[in-house]
Amino acid sequence: MRFHIQRRVEAAPLSAYAPRVAALEALFTTIAHTRMAGVPVMNHALRVQALGFEPLPLPLQQGEAPAAPAPAAAVGILITPWFMNLVRLPLQPEPAAQGVGRSQRHAVGNGVFDFIGAHEPAIGAYSACSLFSPVFEFVDQAAARATAHAVLATLRAAAPQASEPPPARRAFLLGRSAARGAAA
Repeated sequence: MRFHIQRRVEAAPLSAYAPRVAALEALFTTIAHTRMAGVPVMNHALRVQALGFEPLPLPLQQGEAPAAPAPAAAVGILITPWFMNLVRLPLQPEPAAQGVGRSQRHAVGNGVFDFIGAHEPAIGAYSACSLFSPVFEFVDQAAARATAHAVLATLRAAAPQASEPPPARRAFLLGRSAARGAAA
């Protein structure tokens, strides 16, 4: 069993991701018009759109020591006429190495998801977690975009915080809250 611990990464400003996200959209627009042209899984009511990309810390494997700051990456959703994926996109292009086709777990908001490594010469290595494939359930781009925003809002929602700490065992047994139990 592999465990991943999140380490802090100095987040680059969102504007730093704009060229990478634009390159991702351009690449998949080209793929839509070339490699995917005529493939029956295409929903022609949709177009390629990348949205909601925000910084994401990289995982450490258990026992791994942080030698140097981790390269920054962003996570967001890529909508295409054939899939909707959660995508982890490094800020700097990375070589394919051994990650293509391999699964790696990444925390996104309050959840942990399996991402599959991929590589395209135009953008380098990236990884994706499938949300919908194919995407025939979407009647238009607005419906796909609304779903993508709802997914991101759900994933990034803050964990519920207790309004008051749990009472100490004695206070609990005597029916007192933690605040009242400490004052008593």
